[in-house]
Amino acid sequence: MWQEIFRNIMETSRWRVIGAGVGLFVGILFILLGFFRAVFLLICIGLGFYIGNRMDEGEDFVDLLDNLLPPYRR
Repeated sequence: MWQEIFRNIMETSRWRVIGAGVGLFVGILFILLGFFRAVFLLICIGLGFYIGNRMDEGEDFVDLLDNLLPPYRR
């Protein structure tokens, strides 16, 4: 039963789950260092979920960074 639920989630929202997991891991690292604990954890999880959601929709990671970051000027 749990395997079916997990498989269904991973098939439909793989990058969201991975992104939220990475955000959670990075957030916990910063919590251990003591940096605005709860707020930063929520920001990391939210950003990870957002990036994972965009990748689930088929957007390439490099294109995502190009859209999020300002253009480079010399």
